[in-house]
Amino acid sequence: MASDKVFLITGASSGIGAETARLAAAAGYRLVLGARSTDKLEALVEELGGTDRAIAVGVDVTEWDQVQAFAAAARDTFGRIDVVFANAGFGAARGFRNETPEHWKSMVLTNVYGCALTIRATIDDVEANRGHFLLTSSIAGRRALQGSLYSSTKWAVTGMGESLRQELNGTGARVTLIEPGMVDTPFFDNGAPGQDPLQAVDIANAVMYAVTQPPHVDVNEILVRPTAQEG
Repeated sequence: MASDKVFLITGASSGIGAETARLAAAAGYRLVLGARSTDKLEALVEELGGTDRAIAVGVDVTEWDQVQAFAAAARDTFGRIDVVFANAGFGAARGFRNETPEHWKSMVLTNVYGCALTIRATIDDVEANRGHFLLTSSIAGRRALQGSLYSSTKWAVTGMGESLRQELNGTGARVTLIEPGMVDTPFFDNGAPGQDPLQAVDIANAVMYAVTQPPHVDVNEILVRPTAQEG
């Protein structure tokens, strides 16, 4: 039963991560919620039923010792790890003349290296429990966007997802790439451009669709666009 299973989410303090936590909790999972700041996480833990059902863990996914501690908190509190949603990430302005090199470095480390560290810290658990990895890529990881280093990071995540699927093939563990189009989340400082963007809960529903399939069904990629999005 899902009530016996443990669902880890990075980037869980808002947007897609927080909405996924709500749906996973409603489905009976226990939650381990990670983000750099724990203020919003702790409020979410209370919303989801308190520390019997969820815990908040401060984690910078670019720091290996913190990612190890995040995974250890799940084992120490709930005894297992079944589903891992590597969702932490952020973007940058398009144009290779824009943004600071420091912003670029932080983005690449978070979006790519942080995803890999999250996998490394939990892969033994997920494999042993015939569990599930979900990685947040993007439509930008399926087609190159003009002047977008962010797009390059998501191409890396797309490749990472397939590499991980191949490594886990035959173990019973599953891997799903989640590839949103335009979503109205705090990812965009001034709101998502365009009309009728997706909502975070729309992507959370896609996550839960993947994890609730029968064990012999591995949904490898879910690309979700707003109906009105052109590219």
